[in-house]
Amino acid sequence: MTNIILNGACGRMGRAIGEASASFEACIVAGVDKFAGACSFPLYDDLEKVYESADVLVDFTVHTATDDLIAFARRTGIPMVVATTGHTEEEMAALKRLSEEVAVFHSGNMSVGINLMISLCKTVSASMGDKADIEIIEKHHNQKLDAPSGTALMIANAIREAHPCETEIVYDRTARRSTRPKTEIGISAIRGGNIVGEHEVMFCMGNEIVTIKHSAIGRALFAEGALRAAEFMKGKTSGFYSMEDLLKEAVSKSAVEV
Repeated sequence: MTNIILNGACGRMGRAIGEASASFEACIVAGVDKFAGACSFPLYDDLEKVYESADVLVDFTVHTATDDLIAFARRTGIPMVVATTGHTEEEMAALKRLSEEVAVFHSGNMSVGINLMISLCKTVSASMGDKADIEIIEKHHNQKLDAPSGTALMIANAIREAHPCETEIVYDRTARRSTRPKTEIGISAIRGGNIVGEHEVMFCMGNEIVTIKHSAIGRALFAEGALRAAEFMKGKTSGFYSMEDLLKEAVSKSAVEV
């Protein structure tokens, strides 16, 4: 059993994690949310008020809560799964410094499918990135605060790492009047309705287009990924981890079992 403190317990993802927790042998021992809601566990409006012990803290709030999370982690030593997106460079640097003292798991997207998509994009980028115009299109619901999404940035950075040339991420071309250089990776963000999440990468060449796409049907997949991450982080004392580390461990365990 993995005992969890859930930060953002009354939000969409917090509720989804609560609903999925029983399937993962996880117990929400306490929740935190500045907005009150119906919960089957103790609910607080501030992390500083939480006194329950837990194996892991799972955060689905906003990136501006980073300082509060760090203070809580340093006070308690509880490992964290940070599933929030939109962090600034300074906030990410602070989380990485914290990971020298307390274990931190961070992913811009908790979906296993998205991380498989990223792996495929890296392969295509390495083999023909210099021959293609690369465009990323991401779509989310109209309540999402950050644009582009953390997932789109994850995909873009993975493509850049594998690309044979130096590249630049471009969000806006309105002030420019020139043809498109091959070294650009364009990102377009769409916000509308109740779109859970869609990410599409287009490698556009002269006479063909390779498209890699992932669509989230419901928020349950993100909740399941966060709960898998919580189980993975149980007992870890320090280090900065990602979904890639989780998947590597899963593959390793499967190989041993075979």
